[in-house]
Amino acid sequence: MKVICFDGTVREDLSPEEELHVIRHTAAHVCAQAIKRLYPHADFAFGPATEKGFFYDVDLGETKLSDEDLLRIENEMRKIVKENLPIKPYILPREEAIALMEERQEKYKVEHIGDLAEDAPISFYQQGEYIDMCVGPHLMYTKALKAFKITQQSGAYWKNDKNNKMLTRINGIAFRTQEEMDEYLKLLEEAEKRDHRRIGKEMGLFMLCEEGPGFPFFLPHGMALKNALVDYWRDIHYRDHYVEVSTPLIMNRALWETSGHWDHYKDNMYSTTIDEETYCIKPMNCPGGVMVYRSSPHSYRDLPLRVGELGVVHRHELKGALHGLFRVRCFTQDDAHIFMRPDQITDEIMGVVHLINEVYTKFGFKYFIELSTRPENSMGSDEDWEAATDGLKGALEKLELPYIINEGDGAFYGPKIDFHLEDSLGRSWQCGTIQLDFQMPLNFGLEYVDETGAKKRPIMIHRVCFGSIERFIGIITEHFAGKFPAWLAPVQVKVLPVSEKSMEYSTKVYDAIRLAGIRCELDDRNEKIGYKIREAQAVDRVPYMLILGGKEVEEGTVSVRNRDTAQTETMSLEAFLAKIKEETEKRI
Repeated sequence: MKVICFDGTVREDLSPEEELHVIRHTAAHVCAQAIKRLYPHADFAFGPATEKGFFYDVDLGETKLSDEDLLRIENEMRKIVKENLPIKPYILPREEAIALMEERQEKYKVEHIGDLAEDAPISFYQQGEYIDMCVGPHLMYTKALKAFKITQQSGAYWKNDKNNKMLTRINGIAFRTQEEMDEYLKLLEEAEKRDHRRIGKEMGLFMLCEEGPGFPFFLPHGMALKNALVDYWRDIHYRDHYVEVSTPLIMNRALWETSGHWDHYKDNMYSTTIDEETYCIKPMNCPGGVMVYRSSPHSYRDLPLRVGELGVVHRHELKGALHGLFRVRCFTQDDAHIFMRPDQITDEIMGVVHLINEVYTKFGFKYFIELSTRPENSMGSDEDWEAATDGLKGALEKLELPYIINEGDGAFYGPKIDFHLEDSLGRSWQCGTIQLDFQMPLNFGLEYVDETGAKKRPIMIHRVCFGSIERFIGIITEHFAGKFPAWLAPVQVKVLPVSEKSMEYSTKVYDAIRLAGIRCELDDRNEKIGYKIREAQAVDRVPYMLILGGKEVEEGTVSVRNRDTAQTETMSLEAFLAKIKEETEKRI
């Protein structure tokens, strides 16, 4: 594929990822040209390529777009493609560039030029009557744009600043071929079916309300699911010699100043006044974990000390960014903080990697690893950062695990390893993380006594497996499409009496299952058995349905319908209980 750069040179040596970027960037320009033809008063801001497509932010004044208007824009784009307009770049001096944009009444472009360095080249691309300020590269002709679609509109502040004007964002997708785009649209359709907000409502897992935007309510079925996750977390951490603590939700500002959060994170923190002093609702658990360590003296023999906490944290998120359980203002972190000697760094990081790998494998996730290095807004010495980064690299290399370097994306107190898991639809989610921290032990004056009696400073690991339990529930809800494995399902078994005649026997079966510690419900409604089965299987997504009629009453058996195979098998209640208890205890 040939593309044209802003200096007029033509390239053909693009990687597949670069080709897609050029296609999507060109689609954004074609979209803007179509908008300008239909709405001559439109004033354009930014229009970049994105991971799956493109968008263009545009000021349409008082004009509001409908779904029919979006289709009109898409159809106008198709006309522009058929016109096969050549796409031509050129460069203008700064003054001429400003004059051109002012002549075309593009006030956002003029402002953008003012943000550029004085010596920055101002390049433009023209296709037909449309001119856009851009660094490119682009396709050579509009006809080279083969597959695209306008998907939706949304709002976006100019320069992503809530103090600026709200613009209209036109979103679209673009691919090399129609076949690739059709495949992606099928994936989107499947993702919509798996939307955790819809499934969560159907299954009664959680709810969100206007009285608490971003603060989820867990309903009985959701709590059963959450508790099953927590029980699993506690079991594997007890096995790996973690101790569990609970630290306060609210602590004074001085603590957060010492930890560094007040200087680096205060815009995301909620605060209140108690006894005329500022207190903060914790956005992270780590300072509380540090206080637990500092509460008693420690010897080198005590280390490593692995301290876990299922801590509820609060972080201020913009209302427009909130999204189901994926982006909330209150969530539970499955935190742990490991305090260790320098010679224990590699082994402890390796142990955490093994634990996180075990968790993701349990849920059927693949994953890849990123190593994030020192950000600009950081604390600590160059030597500490280098030692911490080398410690993480050394552990990954000893484990022979491939990783990607993510420059400048570490926490403000230390570098980190991030685990990006891949779900059943191929989507990537960042959940687990391991952060190596030399700074907080220094800030809080943490110590241990070594074998010579000298006082030394421990090193600290911050780590999570699920990340946010709420977000992880959203992810696995979509991953399994609500069809959770039996050990995790909110309702593991539903007892379905065929008629009133089998109700007494059904109640005895129900009581026996609950007595065995299995999550079970009895559907005693006066409904036809076919309706009960369909609802239990398709809506409640219960792994096992026990269909009990006259034959089962007479023989003292249960007919077990499997959700995943839709097959029914008759067995004794004792045999079924042994089966479901094994699946629950072994978490299979």
